Amino acid sequence: MIERTVIRLAAGSTFLLCLLASLSLGKASAYTAQQTAEQAPAQSSGQAARPTSRPYTGDLSIFEYPDRDTKLHVGCVMDLLGIESGKTVADIGAGSGWFTVRAAARVGATGAVYAEDINAEAVDYIAKRAAREKLENVRPVLGTVEDTKLPPNTIDVVLILKTYHEFAHPIPLMQKLKSSLKPGAKIGIIDRNGDGTNHGIMPEVVEREMSRAGFKRTGTYDFTKTDGEDYFLIFVAK
Repeated sequence: MIERTVIRLAAGSTFLLCLLASLSLGKASAYTAQQTAEQAPAQSSGQAARPTSRPYTGDLSIFEYPDRDTKLHVGCVMDLLGIESGKTVADIGAGSGWFTVRAAARVGATGAVYAEDINAEAVDYIAKRAAREKLENVRPVLGTVEDTKLPPNTIDVVLILKTYHEFAHPIPLMQKLKSSLKPGAKIGIIDRNGDGTNHGIMPEVVEREMSRAGFKRTGTYDFTKTDGEDYFLIFVAK
């Protein structure tokens, strides 16, 4: 089994963090098939509902606190996911569009960002924000609990930021998402530890469900702890 690698650095060490994290990408381990089989409950591909948090529908401005870029190390997150000029990114559970606008700036006019949410008010909020800020490369999308409604064979990178714990049916959702991904596309999941009902989900649950949906983990990082998020996992299709 490949040695598990977790990066722990103090806030403010973003450049060094990105360098070390990039060197360690791909060294983080996955559970063996035997361990996964032992830990995983019996589930069909349709997946019965598991404990989950109610999707957020409140004031979207709470996601816009001034030092969030620094605390989350969003530049490092985008570096590790390979978000660069010309890429097509999906921000799933986009909320206020906090990450959407940052990814839009990174991919530029030749790229695109699909800002997906199941909350129609959030999608409308992002559409108005994109128009106000003249972000012509932003594409708001209203999804459902089992379908992101993203176009097929389009997406280079996905980020699921503080949202996975709200997915009641993550396996069929992620299985459906696969058809929207280009070959080699990366999926980043940033969340905190929890039991599903308390706006958190344990990383081993995420990994188990993603494996059943047809993805393998290629990176594990914890520098997001400075923003209150316990882990940043990266997946690609098997």
